[in-house]
Parts: sequence; structure tokens; C-alpha cells
Amino acid sequence: MAVHPFAAATQICELGGWRVTNLELQKILYIAHMVHMGENNGARLINGSFEAWDYGPVEPNIYHKVKIFGGNPIQDIFFAHPPIEMSAEWNTIVNAAKFLLGKRPGELVAITHWEKGAWAKNYVSGIKGIAIPDSDIIAEYNARVAA
Repeated sequence: MAVHPFAAATQICELGGWRVTNLELQKILYIAHMVHMGENNGARLINGSFEAWDYGPVEPNIYHKVKIFGGNPIQDIFFAHPPIEMSAEWNTIVNAAKFLLGKRPGELVAITHWEKGAWAKNYVSGIKGIAIPDSDIIAEYNARVAA
């Protein structure tokens, strides 16, 4: 069952020792969401959605919640969201975080800006609010697995 975006953000930030920036969080969460959908017959990881912004896929609710930190690590401001219980969603987030938390921001951007990916299919320079359809996210997962 899809989890609240703030609960997923909390888990990623905790796994990163609260040294995760907004950019890193957005990339890790998007990749985890894509993998989860691809491996679970389209089941969503979070009950939020991603938009194609200049710096890649963004979950706008998380962005607006943590933008006060700028490029600095996010502090724990997700007070009202209980931890995610062990589940397929929990496993996806933990595995994505273990794999991606050590990567430089530029590496994460390179992953999410893939020319055959969902962000690239929907991005229009300078325009926010363009939703990335689930079908494009699943197609990106399938293309990556086939590559």
C-alpha cells in the first residue's frame, strides 16, 4: 500500500543520518518509486506524484516542506508521520537508500535525467507543474531493465 511522501522522506533522511539534501531526497525517492512500481505491477510506492522540473523529477509536497533548508541537509520536520512498517514499500526505500545515498548529486541527476526516461519525456524548460504519468515511470523502469 502506498505510503505518505513525508513518511518515505523521513525514512530516507534517517537512513542518511540526516545529511540528505532536498535534491538528493527527490532523486532517491523518485528512483525508489520507479523501482517499486516496476517490480510490483505498477503499485505506487508513495501516494504523491512527481512533476518534471528543471532539476529533475520532484514530488512538490516534499519540495515545499523542505525548501527552507536550501542546499543544506534536511532536518527532521516530518513530525506527524509515523515510521513505515516493514513491508514491500519499506524494503524498496531501504534498498534504494543503501544503493544511492553514497552517490554524488551529479550522479543522481544523471540517473534521473536519462534521455529515455520519464522526466525527459515530460520536461519543458522553465515550466513547473507538468505531471509525470505513472505509465511513463513504468516504461522507464522497463527500458532500464531491458538495457
